[in-house]
Amino acid sequence: PSGWWPGETSLEVIVGAILTQNTSWRNVELALARLKKEGALSVERLTRIGEEQLADWIRPAGYYRIKARRLKNFFHFLQEEYQGRIGALIEQPLEKLREQLLGIRGVGPETADSILLYALGKPTFVVDTYTHRIFSRHHLVPEETDYEELRSYFMGALPEEVPLFNEFHALIVRTGKTYCRKKAPLCGDCPLGDMGMERQINNNQ
Repeated sequence: PSGWWPGETSLEVIVGAILTQNTSWRNVELALARLKKEGALSVERLTRIGEEQLADWIRPAGYYRIKARRLKNFFHFLQEEYQGRIGALIEQPLEKLREQLLGIRGVGPETADSILLYALGKPTFVVDTYTHRIFSRHHLVPEETDYEELRSYFMGALPEEVPLFNEFHALIVRTGKTYCRKKAPLCGDCPLGDMGMERQINNNQ
């Protein structure tokens, strides 16, 4: 097992899911380390801390003012709806909670599904840039397939099991980073080979 997503606690995974928007995980780690150093990685501190102070501490993650506002939006939601209890989130049904998360300003489908799967243990599939790139390049889905369509593709094709979704996504990320690069992909070395191309040819015969 790949053990993806990185994070020691549900809270850390939630914060990381918001911080990782448009940046590398290395930058997220620097921001998380600063929050830990300041003793700020708790629901109570993140709820009460001023937005400007929070922005300064998460500066390594980039777009720090925007992300500080998004973090504050999430923790305002958590306080208002669930009295600041992450455990209360876990008790909610998947679709209800997903709809609530998507209603938070700054939380899109990928961030919401990352929180649901990796922080709260809900069986939802996370779609990212690597997922779309790999499966469209192999002609398994049309290039214009959007997030919800691709998520539904996996949710319908795989058993709804958290460990499976976790590992499947981790392997997609690894394949995307190592082989299916945006520029100069290593198609000849890719473990997927021409799987999609063969399937496309067979479907057309």
